[in-house]
Amino acid sequence: MFKKKVIKTKILFVEQKNDFVSQIAEHFTKQIFPDLYEVYSAGPEHDIVDCDMVSSLYQCNEDLRRQVSKDFKDRDYLRKDEDYDYVIYVDKVSFDEWATRTPWQGKQILSPMRLRSEFTATDDLELHQEYVKTMEEVRAWVEANLDDPQKLASMVSA
Repeated sequence: MFKKKVIKTKILFVEQKNDFVSQIAEHFTKQIFPDLYEVYSAGPEHDIVDCDMVSSLYQCNEDLRRQVSKDFKDRDYLRKDEDYDYVIYVDKVSFDEWATRTPWQGKQILSPMRLRSEFTATDDLELHQEYVKTMEEVRAWVEANLDDPQKLASMVSA
């Protein structure tokens, strides 16, 4: 009769500008595991979400048009209590800078994902293919590592 309330694991994906891979990871986690996770993304710097990425993913039926780049102080989109179970850094630069002095409660995980600087595209088609490849890699990471919240405990880096 009564539905048991499930306590979701709270995750924050961190990327330097919160404009690329952290946005994709947030999107897929919300899409694939809505009942397991309360998920956010942010970065130490504020920027705009990569428009080429949004366009490429939209062509693949993944709509990130409502995603917003957030910095660590953004209380309109982040938890006000800064209480996250896991903070997942998707780039090493952010991890090296913030993991030891994080303002958040929670375990720190370094899981580097593809950076835009690794792209080798020489034209628009190749750039689109780079974004699609990144999207597929991030989706695969989310599916493989977040299907059970207990897996995250074995990934803790700091």
